Amino acid sequence: AVACGDPVGVKNAAIRKLYHELGIPMDTFKPSDFKFLTRLHYWAADTVTHGKESPWGEHEIDYVLFVAVDSKNDLKLKPHPEEVDAVKWVTLEELEGMMADKSLLFSPWFRLIVQKWMKDWWKDLDDTMNTDKHCDFVNIQEFDPPQEHLGGAGKATPMFLKGDETKKQGAYGKIQVHKESTLKQFMHLDEVFSALTLLYVKPLKSNLEDDYVKKTFDAADLAFCDDILVKVSRSFAGVIRQLPPSMLVDILIFYLVLRALDTIEDDMTAFESNKVKVKLLKEFHKTALVDPNWTMDGVGEGDEKLLLQQFPKCHRVYQALNPKSKEVIADITRKMADGMAEFVGKDLGQGTLDLKEYKRYCHFVAGLVGEGLSRLFAASGLEPNSFSKEIYLSDQMGFFLQKTNIIRDYLEDYVDKRAFWPQSVWKKYSETGDLGYFTKQSDATVRENSLHCLNELVTDALELVPDCLDYLEKLRCQEVFRFCAIPQVMAIATLEKCFANSDVFTGVVKIRKGMSCKLILNTNSVAEVHGTFHTFATKILDKANELKNNGFEDPSYERTVKSCRAILDRTSEMAKVQKMAVTGNRALFFGIVSAATASMLFAHHVPSLDSTVQTVLKASVIGLIGLAAWWNPLKPASHLKSAREIVKTL
Repeated sequence: AVACGDPVGVKNAAIRKLYHELGIPMDTFKPSDFKFLTRLHYWAADTVTHGKESPWGEHEIDYVLFVAVDSKNDLKLKPHPEEVDAVKWVTLEELEGMMADKSLLFSPWFRLIVQKWMKDWWKDLDDTMNTDKHCDFVNIQEFDPPQEHLGGAGKATPMFLKGDETKKQGAYGKIQVHKESTLKQFMHLDEVFSALTLLYVKPLKSNLEDDYVKKTFDAADLAFCDDILVKVSRSFAGVIRQLPPSMLVDILIFYLVLRALDTIEDDMTAFESNKVKVKLLKEFHKTALVDPNWTMDGVGEGDEKLLLQQFPKCHRVYQALNPKSKEVIADITRKMADGMAEFVGKDLGQGTLDLKEYKRYCHFVAGLVGEGLSRLFAASGLEPNSFSKEIYLSDQMGFFLQKTNIIRDYLEDYVDKRAFWPQSVWKKYSETGDLGYFTKQSDATVRENSLHCLNELVTDALELVPDCLDYLEKLRCQEVFRFCAIPQVMAIATLEKCFANSDVFTGVVKIRKGMSCKLILNTNSVAEVHGTFHTFATKILDKANELKNNGFEDPSYERTVKSCRAILDRTSEMAKVQKMAVTGNRALFFGIVSAATASMLFAHHVPSLDSTVQTVLKASVIGLIGLAAWWNPLKPASHLKSAREIVKTL
């Protein structure tokens, strides 16, 4: 009966319950009057009513039914005084207002239903009641309660989705993050050394204190922009700050403008209709970038919400940019908003339709960013004017990053009902025809099919690498090169982590922080970047071969091997040069450390030396070891020049 969408027993129980609680006569409705929509597995500790140590709670599977009447006068209500205190008819808008009122208490299961489904169901009531458009008769939706209903006497923690509600990563913290233990991370000594080097010896330099920046932009407004950038994207902030002063603020504002636009597009509850959201998106470049007092409240969460509330500060910095940069930012914002508007009304609960739509989405949200950056690089004069026309390669750079994110964020996006895995790919491997099929990793068949699907998508992304390397090799400014290279090397490392990794289907897969530091430090030249791509392409190829040798029949194996070999062929020569430099520097480092250690031991065991001399000698030795850690004299030849050198030639 459930599979057919007509659980008559449940509907009869609903008729009895309406009489029991609201006094509605049992002959008012027939079972056929009710629309069965879905089921949910839900639990909650009653900590709000009975305190943090409450022994009471709920743990149940609920059936969600709708019944509609033409007029409230059609119902005879006589609420049972021991069950119901009061009854009130409300509109959808009134209900949402009541839900936002912190003084009002709602059962957690009702709050979950309202937040997840009610708005769409109610606004589309005719289809809800007369079609199966909003129905799911197969899956039982699983929900942990809101944060305030965790705990209780049993110290209950999330049952279905693990994580910290205050974090954004992983569907705002509801998805567990797969990361290695601290001990295991410390076992990678090269990464520990890299982390210490990046923190204390060679940190990414910030050019925000440059005289040009100070003289050109209002200090208070720029301070807000820098602060909010760190809050909405800590990792990206450091990469932007190291850019040359002549383009640093342009890129910073470009990022914040697009982040503000993205916040509007991402909010699924703030707008009364998609039509309203589309209008705001399409007009953003004519409102937020033109009106100095434009602001928006009640949209987004946390720091993204603050960005929109305080947007006039960003606007004032934007107005102080050079005209070419403002023109680029406004144009890309318009194009991206148009693309976002195209996808607002689409049901992405099961992903994009096919590879064409998948690529189109990536173009709008990432390819256009690449185009904008290339045009800003050219406008700065630090890269050739030809970069303003590097549309294809700019797109490919963006595709590579976005596809990597989409692959990694499978579960996060599926939970948020805004998934992007193309149906033309994943439906080949899902036996139920549902994107959520891959989450059932306890089933051996599901695990195998999941990896088939995952590896095909990873391979699809790997095929973009040669174009990304083409783009990087065209750059001539050292700082711009690093800005572009750092996200790219992070992406190839993430793809290697995701390849044939079933953790993708149960949480968020992340590379180690120490590895991130190591990757950042190795983006100073084309040779270093080639070395990184060569390393991770080799690892993916080794994984693919190991799986095959163990009897795993991967439909994408030949394609994966071809992609990896294309990367290896492209990077092998420069990777060898880089490897020789690394080996030489390591030998030099250990030689200096050994000599310095011997000198220190000599100073310590020769009592005839004056104590002051011993102290000076030891301090010098420590300084020498520090110098060895910082100094890498053996470096492959590079065509890159610093922004300062390029400016001298202009």
